Order: sequence, then C-alpha cells, then structure tokens
Amino acid sequence: MAAGGLAGSFQEEVTCSLCLDYFTDPVSIECGHNFCRACIGQCWGKSEPDICCPQCRATAPQRNLRPNWQLGNVVELVKQLRLQAGRHMCERHQEALKLFCQEDEAPICVVCRESRAHRAHTAVPMEEAAQDYKEQIQIRLEHLREQREELQGLKCTWEQESERLLRQTEVERQLVVSECEGLRQLLAERERVLLARLGELDTEIVRRREENAAHLCEETARLSTLITELEGKCQQPAPELLQGLRSTVSRGEEVMPLHLVPEFPELEKRLQDFPGENELQEALMGFLERMAAERGFRRAHIHAGGFPQV
Repeated sequence: MAAGGLAGSFQEEVTCSLCLDYFTDPVSIECGHNFCRACIGQCWGKSEPDICCPQCRATAPQRNLRPNWQLGNVVELVKQLRLQAGRHMCERHQEALKLFCQEDEAPICVVCRESRAHRAHTAVPMEEAAQDYKEQIQIRLEHLREQREELQGLKCTWEQESERLLRQTEVERQLVVSECEGLRQLLAERERVLLARLGELDTEIVRRREENAAHLCEETARLSTLITELEGKCQQPAPELLQGLRSTVSRGEEVMPLHLVPEFPELEKRLQDFPGENELQEALMGFLERMAAERGFRRAHIHAGGFPQV
C-alpha cells in the first residue's frame, strides 16, 4: 500500500472527535475513548459533578485521565506518512505525480497532462524519465571520475617532481655549507701563517730599533764627554791648553757618520717580498678550482639518481 493510502486508513484512528484534528497529548477516559487533554478538559469544565463521555455518553464518577503514549506515537507516524505522501501528490489536483514534463522539467499528474499548460508538451512516465536522467548522470559521473583520476595522477607527478627538486636544493644547501666552511678554514690558515710572519717582522724591527737606540745612546754619551772635555780645554790658560793639544784635537775629529734616515735594507727587502709570500689569490684560485670539480661530481650523482652526502 502506498504511503498516501496507508496514512488515509489511519486518519480516523488518530483524529480527536472534539477538535477533528490530530490528537495532541492524547488521554483515555473510563469508557476507553481517547481525546486531546485540552479538548476533554474544556468539554467537562470545572463545576460539573458528574461527567460523561462526549462520544458514547457513558458516565464516570470522577475525572480519571490516563495518558495514552502509544496513541501519541501513532499520531507522529501518521503525520510523517502524510508528509511523505504529500511530496508525491499534485498540490493542484491531489493526484499522484506519475508523469514528467520534459519542457518544464517538472513532475505532473494525469490531469495536468491534459491541461492547457502541458497539453503541447512532451510528457513521459516518471520512472522512464528518471532512468534517462540516471543514464545521463552516469555518463557525467564517468567523465568526472576520469578527470578526478587525471588530477590525482597530476598530483602524484607534482609531488614526485617537487621531491626531486627538494633533494637538489638540499644538495645545493650542503654544498654551500661545505664550500663556505672550506673557504673559512683556508682563510683562517692563511691568516694564521701570514700574521705569524708579520709578527716575526715586528719582533725583528723592534729588536733592531732597540739595538740602534742603545748604540745611539752610547755614542751620544761619548760625544757629550768629548764636548765637555773640549769645552774645558778652551777655558784653560795657554800653557795648559797647549799641552796634549794634538791628542785632544784628533779625538774631536773622531765623529760618527750621521744618517738622516735609518736604514734597514734586509728588513725593507723582507717587507717588499711579503706580498709575494702572501699568495692568497693563488690559494683562493686553487680552492675554487677544486670546489668546482667536486660540485660537478656531486651534481652528476644527483642527476644519476644518487644523493651523496657532503
């Protein structure tokens, strides 16, 4: 039995005889008849001592109302059946929707089919139209599934390609770290060696300066003594001045040659040769050549599918 016929069969069983509508909070009285709680309460009033059933007129000594939960559940079931049946009924003619109007793309009943609105239209049975549309939907679904599979394949391809590129960037990162670390070590070693050589030159220059300063101090003291002696000689009377004059004069002629600019020829040569000892540019060029060869070797392994550790 269709949902509409089944709901109609239960219609009278779930209708209150007082309000002629679906039971609301149904209750049973002594005779067994059912009413809405509000309806029977309003019918009996409050002052009447004797009460009777509005349907069979049987009397009862007291107001004994028993809730009928099962009937309430049946009411809800009938309401749902009526709602489902209404979805498949023509609202205008109250006939079952058995046809499908292809022009309006809407379900219609047999009365609608003969009306002016649909008389010139193509109408096919509902099930036949549904089957046609199902086939069209299946074709669309197959096409969409193929597109989805293609997209999933592209996603997998992109993931593989991105992983390959990420492996290359990781190798390049390790190469950068390794090469920069090697360059730092090279520069640190060259710095240590060159600073050590410059330190040796500093020590030698200071030693020479101190030696020359001591020599100059000795010579200055000797000259100061001679000057004092000669000055004292000039202050003596003629007889004393002439005594030993030749020796005094000859000592005064013993003057150390003076150099306006101190000369350190061997130190000067070592400083001039220092840029050649530096050889930093040559060391860097050799390091860069080795680095380029190692980089090419590692990249060749990457393109061959390997992933060498730096």
